[in-house]
Amino acid sequence: MSKFLRPSATFLAVLLGVLGVTLALYAWRLPPFETTVETTDNAYVRGQVTIMSPQLAGYVVDVPVQDYQAVRRGQLLVRLDDRIYVQKLEQARATFAAQQAALANSQQQASAEARIRASEAALEGAKVTMEIAEKNWQRVEPLLRGGVVTASEADKSRSSVDQARASHAQAEANLEVAKQDLQATIVSRGSLEAAVQGAQAAVHLAEIDLENTRILAPQDGRLGEVGARIGQYVSAGTQLVAIVPARKWVVANFKETQLAEMKIGQPVTMSVDALHHAELTGHIERFSPAAGSEFSVLKADNATGNFTKVAQRVPLRIAIDPDQALAGRLAPGMSVVVTVDTAAKADGNVALN
Repeated sequence: MSKFLRPSATFLAVLLGVLGVTLALYAWRLPPFETTVETTDNAYVRGQVTIMSPQLAGYVVDVPVQDYQAVRRGQLLVRLDDRIYVQKLEQARATFAAQQAALANSQQQASAEARIRASEAALEGAKVTMEIAEKNWQRVEPLLRGGVVTASEADKSRSSVDQARASHAQAEANLEVAKQDLQATIVSRGSLEAAVQGAQAAVHLAEIDLENTRILAPQDGRLGEVGARIGQYVSAGTQLVAIVPARKWVVANFKETQLAEMKIGQPVTMSVDALHHAELTGHIERFSPAAGSEFSVLKADNATGNFTKVAQRVPLRIAIDPDQALAGRLAPGMSVVVTVDTAAKADGNVALN
């Protein structure tokens, strides 16, 4: 009996050893179990979850939506009390109208231009008078030397020249003063025009504030849990509700040793845990520019004596193929198992978004 058991035990040990080696080779994908299929369960559905917050402070007066409701772009989500902002808009409009009226009633520039024209005419008259007086003196001066006219008559002629020259100089000064008045008037009108523009900008700002009391959906999608409540006082930045658009994708974190043969456009199979492991198809859209560890807040310091090499994970963005019935049931955060056949040909017509 013992002679029969010894060969059986030896055979069983050899069989177990071969089976163990076979399992190890299979687990590590070593020959003859090499494969072109790479798989990871470190993959999740992603989407553009947008948190809606107010830009203003105020009391919530209307919340016409409910949790998980489908909404359209421009649909009202939350409305704040707008009475204060309506009055601010009216006040800004009144200020704008007052500034416009002040600008319209400003006639100083026309008056200054009229004074310049009057000063130019007076200067021209003074110039003519001066030229006549100088010509008269030119005729009287030779007669004075010849004794034809008296000294008193010559003095009158000379004083007329001096008076005419003084009047001409005064007219020139008056013209210069009028020109300076015009420049001052132009500057003053520019200030009025600037005040009008400032008042108009204040009206636009008040209109924006009034519009911001209505928080609208920025795009089509479904709502998360609605946190806004009627009568609640909210401030700028308070998280009221999240909106999730219909577009979704998958981010799969493969080990760096799995990436060698992967290419953009290669087909992908995704098994969704939440849908009884139903399979959906997609394709590789793009690779992350760095390993996931590079984006962590606290990065590992490998410059130490106790270093252990760890295979890094590199995220891949995977686009979900259209026209799949179950794709509409995917939600951001769901877990999936992603499988890529690296031997498959990449689709060169894939459009990168």
